[in-house]
Amino acid sequence: MSEKKARIAVLVSGGGTNLQAILDEAKKGNIPHGEVTLVISDRAGAYALTRAEQAGIPAIEINKKQCGSQAAFEGRLTDALEKNLTDVIVLAGFLSILSEQFTGKYARRILNVHPSLIPSFCGAGYYGLKVHEAALKRGVKVTGATVHFVNEVPDGGEIIAQRAVEIQEGDTPEILQRRVMEQAEWIILPESVEKVCTEIMEKRKE
Repeated sequence: MSEKKARIAVLVSGGGTNLQAILDEAKKGNIPHGEVTLVISDRAGAYALTRAEQAGIPAIEINKKQCGSQAAFEGRLTDALEKNLTDVIVLAGFLSILSEQFTGKYARRILNVHPSLIPSFCGAGYYGLKVHEAALKRGVKVTGATVHFVNEVPDGGEIIAQRAVEIQEGDTPEILQRRVMEQAEWIILPESVEKVCTEIMEKRKE
């Protein structure tokens, strides 16, 4: 473990494709200022936990329902993050909403990737395939993905990066979801992680 790298915790709920994109880019040397040191899932059996284990990264489950309350859930999250000495938190398909009390502790340290060009098709209720269904229903010609800092407003934090993806004739929500991942999410999320890690490490030198 290098002290020259920011320690990254990735929070997940499902398959972990965005986690994999970060791990793949890190392996290629494209995230030189950061290192994934912890993966946390809020759901049992999330395949993202398997991806973490295969990469040799500590992975834990903190089940929100079993915690009984938002405060208890966030308390356990905070304990795990602090024990890990976390510098950067990445929400990669993490479906639990975090409170203002939690996000305020980690201002400009929590990143989220959203599968649309914010401010379109974002906010409460817009996640996963629902975003792509809404884009197709509206008839937009261009969609994409956004990486942003997380605050108390769902998808409301400062935008770090965006990348556009064209909608094609005959697209289904599933086809569009895959194209947005491949052409946008998996590119701008690792780039944004590196950008934030670089800023953190440069501040540490001051």
